[in-house]
Amino acid sequence: MALYTITNDKTDETEELFCTYEDLQKTLEKRGEPWRQVIGTPGFVSSTGNVVNKTSGDWKNLLQKIERGSGKGTNFKT
Repeated sequence: MALYTITNDKTDETEELFCTYEDLQKTLEKRGEPWRQVIGTPGFVSSTGNVVNKTSGDWKNLLQKIERGSGKGTNFKT
């Protein structure tokens, strides 16, 4: 199931429907001509950097201890 936005072109009324795609199509058929689906993109969450850079110093210290104790030739990097 997904969140769909539909609008009435005559009254500029908009609604959000949480339903399957098939239910959306049935709703649009039932409501008739002035109603249509609004096509758009979902909101994206974006950030820069990685998780390790955004954590506390204690976590970074723990990862460094793990790296030192992991033995020679391992690929573990913080």
